[in-house]
Amino acid sequence: MFEEFILKALERAQYSQLEDGTYYGEIPFCPGVWATGKTPEECRRVLRDLLQDWVLVRFRDGDPIPIIW
Repeated sequence: MFEEFILKALERAQYSQLEDGTYYGEIPFCPGVWATGKTPEECRRVLRDLLQDWVLVRFRDGDPIPIIW
């Protein structure tokens, strides 16, 4: 269930290339989950790691986790 949430959330991530050539990615329905990277792959990897930590902290603290359809 945890991995399914991560994969579905990453499918809905939004990415863009910044003026300096780096990449920015965010998951809009997960406040504070954003990342940058030198390549799209690096940005996605960092975003995935951050998202995993974000979910674990919210679970630990009893905060709601968004439902993804």
